[in-house]
Amino acid sequence: MAEVIAQEKQTGKQKKKLIKIDMTPMVDLNFLLLMFFMFTTNFTKPNVMDLGLPAKDHNPKPFIDDVLIRDKNQVTFILGKDNRIFYHQSNKDDLNINNLKETSFSGINVSKIISEAYKNAPNKENFTVIIKPTDEASYKNFVDMLDNLAIAKKERYGVADIKPWETKIYQQLTQ
Repeated sequence: MAEVIAQEKQTGKQKKKLIKIDMTPMVDLNFLLLMFFMFTTNFTKPNVMDLGLPAKDHNPKPFIDDVLIRDKNQVTFILGKDNRIFYHQSNKDDLNINNLKETSFSGINVSKIISEAYKNAPNKENFTVIIKPTDEASYKNFVDMLDNLAIAKKERYGVADIKPWETKIYQQLTQ
């Protein structure tokens, strides 16, 4: 039991009494208040972006040639370092420094590129936007790209790793 004891002092005619304060109830009260505030406080929840991914298919169907995404039926965005973004509509054999073009993260620019590619797509119902972030790309740029897709109102998109043949051309442009 915690207590404070004051010594008796004798001064003149009066005799002072011994003061004894029991601190146990105050300590109990402090712990009760601490527990009350801990349980009633709203802790900040982490801000998480909901990324809707399809469920894994345990019985995948083989691709049919008609469903495959052709070069002109897609646009690929490569997210690079220093807030740079490149795009192309080429395959492995056709991609070169002239085909890989650079733009900015402005919603107007990205929306315009997507709408131009969509207009030129031979099969519009299979048109897909492909996002390929590099290792140097920031998470903010990825979120900005997803926001730009929402602005462009394109719900069919995919996130993939950058291919070695794309990396080669990308590195030539960024050096």
